[in-house]
Amino acid sequence: MPEYKSFVLDPAVANSPELLHEFLMAELGAKLLNSSQYRIEKKSIDARSRQIKANIKIGFYPKDHNFQLDLSDRLRLPKLATNAKHVIIIGSGPAGLFAAIKLIRSGVKPIVFERGHNVRDRRRDLAAINRHNIVNPDSNYCFGEGGAGTYSDGKLYTRSTKRGDIDSVLETFVAFGAHANILYEAHPHIGTNKLPGIIEGMRNAIIDAGGEVHFNTRVTDFIIENNQLQGIVLADGTSHGAKHILLATGHSARDIFELLQSKNIAIEAKPFAIGVRIEHTQKMIDSSQYKLPVRPDFLPPASFSLVTQTKYKGIQRGVFSFCMCPGGFIVPSATEQNQVVVNGMSPSRRDSKYANSGIVVSILPEDLAQYKEFGPLAGMHLQEQLEQKAHHLVGGTQQAISQLTGDFIKRKASHTNHDTSYVPGLQPGEIRDFLPDFISEPLSMGLQDFDRKIRNFSSNVGQLIGLESRTSSPVKIPRDRDTLEHPVLKGLYPCGEGAGYAGGIMSAALDGIRCAEAIVSAM
Repeated sequence: MPEYKSFVLDPAVANSPELLHEFLMAELGAKLLNSSQYRIEKKSIDARSRQIKANIKIGFYPKDHNFQLDLSDRLRLPKLATNAKHVIIIGSGPAGLFAAIKLIRSGVKPIVFERGHNVRDRRRDLAAINRHNIVNPDSNYCFGEGGAGTYSDGKLYTRSTKRGDIDSVLETFVAFGAHANILYEAHPHIGTNKLPGIIEGMRNAIIDAGGEVHFNTRVTDFIIENNQLQGIVLADGTSHGAKHILLATGHSARDIFELLQSKNIAIEAKPFAIGVRIEHTQKMIDSSQYKLPVRPDFLPPASFSLVTQTKYKGIQRGVFSFCMCPGGFIVPSATEQNQVVVNGMSPSRRDSKYANSGIVVSILPEDLAQYKEFGPLAGMHLQEQLEQKAHHLVGGTQQAISQLTGDFIKRKASHTNHDTSYVPGLQPGEIRDFLPDFISEPLSMGLQDFDRKIRNFSSNVGQLIGLESRTSSPVKIPRDRDTLEHPVLKGLYPCGEGAGYAGGIMSAALDGIRCAEAIVSAM
């Protein structure tokens, strides 16, 4: 068994393999290191005081321990028998891919249907949005192989306490090409430039083992007999039979939510949030967070996490930062031509000169009164109306409305904007033109509170860019707590972020594994 020791170090030492080795030699002695090998198990930066520290945990292993063998086992998937039972998976995001891998390891054949393009061809769809304002409704920043996370950040942080499962997911990513630092960083991050190759490797492993992955295959109907799923129908009219179907379509698959409602399959409204992206220079965030004029190379680009409670017209609601992207870019995330939606992403090096984050406001049931005719889809229709309004204000393009943050607080329309990472471009104006008061006023209050926590955060050195409306699914698809099967429609296993059971790559992957295990137990 390995032995673990924790240290508090200068970040320059913690981030240099040579300096760290010298420290351990001096601290523990050459005899210990000569009889064992070590690796970093956990590392985090503590910048709460002016004396920045690194907290680091080291694991010491026997000399003959093979770290590479641990990872190579993640790459090898067993070949499926020709007569293996099969399961349909709808969606090839992290929930779908990790479910497929788990099914293969259990001797079950996954057949994956993905509405969008494969991860490489998907790049052309993203370029069409950025350069020509053309949105492919089936393949974009939200839809396509790898899901929404592939081209909109790749953060792997989760609050889940199921550490063993988390290690398994992280090791799988490393085995398929992610940097090994995701195994120990407190906030692991792969990066949008590296994720596509990793996703492609996972797909090839699934196919090599005997699974199937089909692209450009949008599901349009379910085949149901006596409340039991029998299969699916695709947009081209073909049908495919299966008695066990894992539904992992992501938070933006509105057509699936509408299909379920039209067939009287139980769905529920779920809490979500709407707001904007805020963009600063990374230099400004570094200076504020590290309290240094220039960030040294051994410190990562600084991030932040902000939350506050506001009260507007007697109603209390939360305002919080979401998906903060240090050294990142703002990207267009609409899934229909008549929408404007923004999101954030970061490459692995996080070397953009910009920092951005969602600043969003909790949506409450009373906000949805005018949409009550849509039942559990009320929140979805609020999202859609605001996205279409934002689209109309920019003349039907994929440009976005921007407003200097201080101007927004002062209710003063902006007539200029700062340089931006948002490729389609910005049109300066007034955020309140598309955000209702129950969002814009708490947003203003929250920004003023955040300015007290990070100096100049809400001044005109930063700008707001909108609309940020796809923080999470506004709909939850219920399932039995034990079997993970839909309580009414037998054979349907709602999974991942779109079903309301995950909030990012890691939690979606973990949920995919859980659902796959539940399906195998039921077969």
